[in-house]
Amino acid sequence: MRVLVTGARGYLGRNVVEQLRAAGHTALPFSGDIREDAIPPSDGVIHLAALARVRESFDNPLAYYDVNVTGTLRLLRSAPARFVLASTAAVYGAPAGDVLTEDHPRRPANPYAATKAAAEDAVAWTARGGPLAAVTLRLFNLAGGGDRDDTRLITRACGVAAGRLPSMEVYGDGTAVRDFVHVRDAARAFVLALETCRPGHEVYNVGATPASVADVLAAVRRVTGAEVAVEWKPAHPGEARVSRADTTRLRALGWLPVESDLDALVRDQWAARR
Repeated sequence: MRVLVTGARGYLGRNVVEQLRAAGHTALPFSGDIREDAIPPSDGVIHLAALARVRESFDNPLAYYDVNVTGTLRLLRSAPARFVLASTAAVYGAPAGDVLTEDHPRRPANPYAATKAAAEDAVAWTARGGPLAAVTLRLFNLAGGGDRDDTRLITRACGVAAGRLPSMEVYGDGTAVRDFVHVRDAARAFVLALETCRPGHEVYNVGATPASVADVLAAVRRVTGAEVAVEWKPAHPGEARVSRADTTRLRALGWLPVESDLDALVRDQWAARR
């Protein structure tokens, strides 16, 4: 299958391209401007390109809608037979429940999450009205694989342990729980979604290992043997205390995370950046 991958040079994109090729597909990396550049024909699209900074989205919401929504519409107009959209668990907002199924109401609390919810809707309605086979994958917290985004918890903690960063800010008492998944396990989910999608639209959560901030700090100390300097801050009001992915639907397709154990995530990130 000839598969167009937007955002192919990014953290997740590089891994998706690698997994596509390993599965025998022809990956067509697309790193241009999806709002303007010509979109080559393909059998399917994996759409990863997006603006993805929550705080930045408050400062420039129109840019986020332009790239994340308008770009998605343009790709849909290119009439691929299969379409896989990278979305985010942020569309759920700050839910009261701790384990999130795909049927949980979406309550985006920032412009970035709102644009992803809008992109999801565009994909869903397009698939409902025609022959498109489409999937939305709601990603929780990617980690491992030499990530360079120091805003991510595991990446920053490893950076502090390595002495590359002075300290990490922890908001609250460290008991907040998030769901982590190795970037390569996530990439495998994209390939599986592309291969198994049928006409219509399906949504799947992509997560693997729930862990608290304190758990992550302990794992980094255990794996690296180094201390992680912490700067404690008051908890953000309205922030979810626990966010865990129910991945029953995705596992029913045959997906299993094989690299997402917490210590393995830390070990992989530490080795890759060292």
